[in-house]
Amino acid sequence: MQKIIDLVHATRVYEVASESPLSVAHQLSVRSKNTIYLKREDKQVVHSFKLRGAYQKISGLSAKQKAKGVVASSAGNHAQGVALSASKLGIESVIVMPLSTPKIKVNAVEQLGGKVVLHGDVYDDAFAYAKQLEQQQDLVFIHPYDDIEVIAGQATIAKELLEQNPKMDRVFIPVGGGGLIAGMRLISNIMRQTFKLSVLSQKTRQPCIRHLKMLSVLFCQK
Repeated sequence: MQKIIDLVHATRVYEVASESPLSVAHQLSVRSKNTIYLKREDKQVVHSFKLRGAYQKISGLSAKQKAKGVVASSAGNHAQGVALSASKLGIESVIVMPLSTPKIKVNAVEQLGGKVVLHGDVYDDAFAYAKQLEQQQDLVFIHPYDDIEVIAGQATIAKELLEQNPKMDRVFIPVGGGGLIAGMRLISNIMRQTFKLSVLSQKTRQPCIRHLKMLSVLFCQK
């Protein structure tokens, strides 16, 4: 826990990411009879918060690790975050994406400097092949969420959010792998905020949210 806090305070993510605005969602506010804010991570250069975790991880690699190059598996946002982060730091990156990945996403990764390898029908196939390349080519694998440095990078969103509006009543967080919610919960606890955290998750993500028993969980059908 302390390591993540130290990483957040000494973060380098702002070398490539920006502090995203917290904007009022006027129509949602009217419909809900509350003041609803949106943390606009879509304003990042890759239109996603995933850039933060990727850069936090890659920028912290040793010179020897950077010389090896990095590999990641992703169908989109993490792929672009890794590709841009690696290019910014002068590191070669290999991104394994499923064969079904839309061409526009493949092109986006390539334009950011990543070498795309298409493999497998689903994400799990791409993940397994990326791990295989890690061993075969002696690359550094960049996990999309299950990594302390990645979580610390995502946690910078929480720090920004709490500084932008410390009087929030509730925060809704979409959950996939869990990196964002892990960082958010840790920072909110450290800053002793009293708002409630609610998780938005697909039912297919139940293994992840089992560890979030203290939070309100809302399942989404799509």
